[in-house]
Order: sequence, then structure tokens, then C-alpha cells
Amino acid sequence: MGFHLPKNFFVTGEPMIYVADVLSVLTIAGIVFVLTYYKKWKWLWDEWLTTVDHKKIGIMYLISSLLMLFRGGIDGLLMRTQLALPNLHILDAEHYNQIFTAHGTIMIFFMAMPFIFGLMNVAVPLQIGARDVAFPYLNAVSFWLFFAGCMLFNIAFMIGGAPDAGWTNYTPLAGSDLAPGPGINYYLLSLQISGIGSLMTGINFLVTILKMRAPGMTLMRMPMFTWSVLITSIIIIFAFPVLTVALALLTIDRLFGSHFFTIAGGGEPMMWANLFWIWGHPEVYIVVLPAFGIFSEVISTFARKRLFGYGAMVYSMVVISAVSFLTWVHHFFTMGAGPAVNSFFSISTMAIAIPTGVKVFNWLFTLYKGRIEFTTPMLWAVGFIPTFLIGGLTGVMLAVAPADYQYHNSYFLISHFHYVLVGGTVFGCLAGLYYWWPKMFGFKLDERQGKWAFWLFNIGFNVCFFPQYFVGLMGMTRRMYTYPEGLGWTPYNFISTVGAYMMGVGFLIMVYNILYSVRHGERDLTGDIWNGRTLEWSISSPAPHYNFARIPEVDDLDAWWHMKQRKRKQPWELRPLKPIHMPNNSGRPFIMSIWFFIAGFGLVFEWYWMGIIGLLGVLYCMLKRSFEYDDHHYIQVDEIERTESAAGRA
Repeated sequence: MGFHLPKNFFVTGEPMIYVADVLSVLTIAGIVFVLTYYKKWKWLWDEWLTTVDHKKIGIMYLISSLLMLFRGGIDGLLMRTQLALPNLHILDAEHYNQIFTAHGTIMIFFMAMPFIFGLMNVAVPLQIGARDVAFPYLNAVSFWLFFAGCMLFNIAFMIGGAPDAGWTNYTPLAGSDLAPGPGINYYLLSLQISGIGSLMTGINFLVTILKMRAPGMTLMRMPMFTWSVLITSIIIIFAFPVLTVALALLTIDRLFGSHFFTIAGGGEPMMWANLFWIWGHPEVYIVVLPAFGIFSEVISTFARKRLFGYGAMVYSMVVISAVSFLTWVHHFFTMGAGPAVNSFFSISTMAIAIPTGVKVFNWLFTLYKGRIEFTTPMLWAVGFIPTFLIGGLTGVMLAVAPADYQYHNSYFLISHFHYVLVGGTVFGCLAGLYYWWPKMFGFKLDERQGKWAFWLFNIGFNVCFFPQYFVGLMGMTRRMYTYPEGLGWTPYNFISTVGAYMMGVGFLIMVYNILYSVRHGERDLTGDIWNGRTLEWSISSPAPHYNFARIPEVDDLDAWWHMKQRKRKQPWELRPLKPIHMPNNSGRPFIMSIWFFIAGFGLVFEWYWMGIIGLLGVLYCMLKRSFEYDDHHYIQVDEIERTESAAGRA
């Protein structure tokens, strides 16, 4: 219970850490200066920190994700620089371990998932004709818990020391004996805090989609992105509790001396691998299925055709979600479970390729004879197909249990993993970002710069990761921080590093495009800048606070497309306006996340008194919410009329 600073409370001795410290301090100082100089503190509090508007929460998710893509990308470039040539020691072994642990953890937990959640928040309520999510306050809590967990993880490299057991955090390597100090505690507690927010998001969007669809929008009239989010929400609800339990058990091991994963104490280290991957493989589909939904929306929109095989697409997603819970052992075929177990999971892993293949063929048939327009979102969608195909085919190779003894832990596996998650999830996220950007901000990102960013990133990605299949088959294993000359690996690693820097340049062009387009981007004056098919394009851009002045009525798939074809107003559009019920903003989710951060930080260093204070703060916020009754307001008709008139929709 006592207070004592660890010996190395502030991380020292690494020049790169000092540079990061200075940049972090300068960034914080710069933000504080700008907010103070322009008197924007109240604006920040009223418009963003206290918001429960799903669109603004989505934008905050996306900003956080892009920052984490930059942070995780820098880690990746450091690793590739180290491995470009033999016997380089830009990073020592310990720092390299911390870098690759941070890279994997940030990219999965703090980039891919929140990026998907951001696009879910922006698009889903608009696609189903709703005015917000089912639980707006809970939505704000979800975001701020993610953000608190993200910040807790990211201060580890400056205070206390970063985790270094890999993003999978296998025991016994992550146990107290082999990994003393606060590093692994940062991993465990930050993921528990953000994981609570993820579980809340799954519950929120499941209820939103099932209960808040516009009249006439049956399940089989929902846009494909909404279907993908519905399936993803169900996976989240079943998968994330497993991760939460695993993290809690290892936290108890480390903080209180139990032995859930310690052989000497009667525990089982391999149980961590099982629990992690029972969550981990469904997690792949948590971040890939919404990307599939995005590709379906983009391809249908820019091929100017209804999505081919809509029903087959829906059922294939349902099958994928079910089988995803039956494949986790393929991550450790080499464990020695025996031929019967390995055979079962080998077959189930191959089987999941069938519904995935159905989706690929449906996208190709949607493109067939379509009037295709190669916009930036469409380039990301079309570029995904061959990239993901390579990842999928090598996944089937990895599913062959005897062959996996060669592939396991090699760079062949690393390449497969990135072809699936970058080629699937990141390409999908960037397609969605470009596609829904006008709906969020009222202007398009510059097409010319967007295409330059796409080609540099896409070519760079293949230059980076395709050679890793070969160097993996030649025997190079992951987690190697350097390698000797004479193994024949150098050309492949050097080419791979060149590709990584090409991806980095593509990302920088993307960032410049955003800054350039703020002033020079084409303005969306119609709300339907892409000639879209779904309901989000039926309202002005950016979408008003209440989304829809009148709740639309749906009578077919691609509802907005059919409304445009009729060229006349529908009866529901002629109804008189009524006051709109909306939730009040609240600062309590933000404050609660601060208490979570304090509790997590205290437990990282085993300062239990601080952990208890933080948890009491959380409980107090929950208690205050329980007795809050004035939590809503009405937007009056005259305000709605002014807003619609200003958007040219009176």
C-alpha cells in the first residue's frame, strides 16, 4: 500500500526516448498555447469533450486512430531500418522488443479497432435513418475509456518502461519472474480499460441496429456496412469477455502473487495462449468484417450497380462469424496437441475461406458491366481484392498443420498477417475515410493527392511484405532484432525496408491532403457528392445534429437510390415537422475516464492506494449518473427549419 518510486521511474539512457520526451512536451505545450491564445477552451469543452453526438464521437475516434497509425508506423519503420542490413544495432535487443510489442499492440487495439468504431459511429445511425445511437451517453463513455487506455499505454515508453513480451504477451515470458517491472502491467491495465469501452460499443450498436431502424427497413433492406457492424457487434459481445478474463487473471498473477499461468504453482502457461486466441481470431473478423461492409458500399456506389448477391453476402458473414470461434488453435499447431486436434482446426481454418471467397466473387460480379468510376475510395476497394487474396491463399497454406511446422513463427507468417490486416482492414478504413469524409466535414479530399497516396502506399506495401514470404521460407524468424551476414536474407530485407518507407511517404501525402483540402477541397453542396445509394446521402453535409428532420420510410434496398429514381417527394417528406428529442451533453464520461486512468496508473506501479482512489472516483461518477434525470432536451421546430433552410433543404 506504500508509495515508492521505482528505480527507473523515468526512462533514461536512450537518445530516441529523449527526443520523444521533448516532442511530447512541445506538442502538449503547443496545444495548450493554441487553445489559450484563441480562447478555445470553452469551445473544446462544450463541443467535443462533453459531446454525446455519435458523429463527433466518430470523428474523435478517427483522429485518435490516425495519430496511432503514425505512432505505430514509426515503430514499424524503426524495425525495418534495423533489419535493412546485417548486424545493425540502431536499437538494442531490449528496445527492439519494446518497439515490436508497441507496434503490434497499438496497430491492433489502438488503431484498427477505433478506426472501425469511428466509421461505425459516423455512418451506421445515418444509414438506418436514426437520430443517434441507442445509448448516446454510453457511447461517450466507450470512447473516453478507449482514449484513457490508449494514453496509459503510450506513456509507458517515457515513465516506467514499455512492455516487451510481444503484442500477444505470452506467458511465462510475461510473468513476474521473466518480466519484472511495470511494463507488462501497462499492457494489461490499458487493454482492460479500453476493452471495457469496446464491449460497450458492441452492445450499443447491436441494440441500435436492432431497435432503431427507420420504418420499412427490414433486416434484409439494411446497407451491407450496417449488416457487417451488426455481425461484428455480436462477435464483440462473445469474444471480448474472454480477453477481459485473461487480462484480469494475469493481472492478479502479477499484482497479488497468484499462479493461474505459473507451472510451479499449479498453473498452465498455455492457457493464456488459448484464452488470448479464443478472443484473438474472432478479433481478426471484428476488424475485417466492417471493412468488407465498407468495400461493399464503395464498390456498389462507384460501379453504379446494386450489390451482386446481397443475400449470399449476408449469410457468408454469418457463417464467418460462427466459424471464427472454431479456428483459434491454428495459431499454435506446434504446441503438441496431437493429430486429431490439429486436423479439426486445420479443416475449420480452411473452411472459413469458402464464405470469404463468396464475398470476393460477389464484389467482382458487382464490378462486371458496371459503369465504374475510379475515385480514391474505389481505388482502395479494388486494390484490396488482389492484396487480400494473397493473404487468404497463404492463410490456407498456414492452415495445413504439418506444413505449419515450417511456417510457424517465421516471416512467412508475418507477411500473411499483414496482407490480411493491412490489405483488409487498413485498406478498408482508408476507403471508408475518403468515402464518408464529405459527410463528416462537408468537403471532399483532393482526388489527385488521394490517388498519389494510394499508389505509393499500395506499391510500397507489396514491396515491403511480399519479399517477407521468401525470407520466411529461408528461415528468418520474427522477433529477431539483428542477423549475421551470409544467410542470403539481406536483399529481401533491404527491399522490404524500401517498401516500408514508401508506405510512410504515402501516409504523409494523405496527411498533407487533409490539410490542403480544408481550404481547397471541393465543397459538398448537395449532401450527395458521390451519387450514393444509402440514406446517409439523403441529408446535408456535414450532417445536422439531429440527422433527419423527418424520419425516412424505406421500401427497398438502396433506399436513397430508389427515392432519387422516383423524382417526387414521398408522403413522409410532406409531414409537418415536430420537435426532436435529443440527449444532453455530459462531461461525466470524460471525467470518469480520468479516474480510470488514475486507477490504472496506480495499479501499474502497485500503488494500491492510488488504484483505490481512482476506482472510487469511477464509482462516484456512476452513482451520480444513476440519479441524473434531466438528461435530454427538445430541438424546436423553428430551429429545425432554420437549420434545414441554411442547408438549402427547406
